[in-house]
Amino acid sequence: MFSELLRSVGLRRRSKELPSPLAGKVIPLSDVNDQTFAAGLLGQGVAIEPTGNKVVAPSDSRVEAVFPTGHAVALHTNEGLDVLIHVGLDTDKLEGKYFNVKASVGQTVKKGDVLIEFDREAIEREGYDVTAPILICNSVEFSSIKGSVGDIVGELDTLITARER
Repeated sequence: MFSELLRSVGLRRRSKELPSPLAGKVIPLSDVNDQTFAAGLLGQGVAIEPTGNKVVAPSDSRVEAVFPTGHAVALHTNEGLDVLIHVGLDTDKLEGKYFNVKASVGQTVKKGDVLIEFDREAIEREGYDVTAPILICNSVEFSSIKGSVGDIVGELDTLITARER
């Protein structure tokens, strides 16, 4: 009963942090040039304008899905976050070209393990936007999702803080 009282006034709330799976500039999800992502229909989060060429596991996780075209991966972190990492916009149309997937469905990965390598420059030359939305797909389970918007982050720098209800 006492813990419920503390929780009701916000004294027992905890936050979960998600480190960045990519290096780059963090932008608001609403600025992404794709309405599905910008409207938060798949979850809340941020997007990264990447400066590197790889996606790493942001946390110890289980790989829940790897898109056949290699442009996206879904993870369930040990902290309870369901994360979608989507490299680029409409990059599924490349049909796997310029993507090298290093992870497989069901695999347990450690923080920092390489999940996807991609040729950012080649993707851009093909005319695709390489902005990478990073979504918390189970965001309804949290009272707030806040990202490091405006920051330049390196791999595994703090990216998103999810506050528990």
